[in-house]
Amino acid sequence: MASDRGASPSDYLAAERTFLAWIRTGLALMGFGFVVARFGLFLRELARTTLTNMPRFESSGLSLAVGTSLLLIGSAVTIGATINHVKLVGRLNRGETIARPSRTAIAVALALSGFGLALAAYLVWVS
Repeated sequence: MASDRGASPSDYLAAERTFLAWIRTGLALMGFGFVVARFGLFLRELARTTLTNMPRFESSGLSLAVGTSLLLIGSAVTIGATINHVKLVGRLNRGETIARPSRTAIAVALALSGFGLALAAYLVWVS
């Protein structure tokens, strides 16, 4: 559906801000994933060097799995944001009207909510 008016510079700047916000989100997810993945290693080393016995952390690979998952989600968010940005700028160049919710944003929000609930359940189960 073509619009009578062309895209204004503020439309392009808004698209750029949105793209950069998605890049920051992807980088934050990747950084957090790395920290979570390394946290398991930290706990294993802590158990070796202290006098207390922490056997449940010796064999737990959950932090590595969750951290790797967050790294992959962050990478997918960054790739998806790039693809979406290129398509959006193309639509702005053609003068199309853009008025729809972001499916990517909804999918990422639901996935992260699921991760949060799963981690909360795990923490309750472990303690």
